[in-house]
Amino acid sequence: MKNRIRVARAEVRMTQQRLADEAGVSRQTINAIESGRFVPSTVLALKIARIFSRPVEELFQLDDGE
Repeated sequence: MKNRIRVARAEVRMTQQRLADEAGVSRQTINAIESGRFVPSTVLALKIARIFSRPVEELFQLDDGE
């Protein structure tokens, strides 16, 4: 799964820690999502999309074949 979390954070100058605090997870979780090592739950993906006021599909995309 691809994601644009790092780009979305950069656009609003948000740190990983601030996003983690707002989403209710650890900074390490945000780092793992951004690097593709962790696929967030549906609930977490929706929370992150809400934080950025964007549709979830804009932030997360399936890789070809997924």
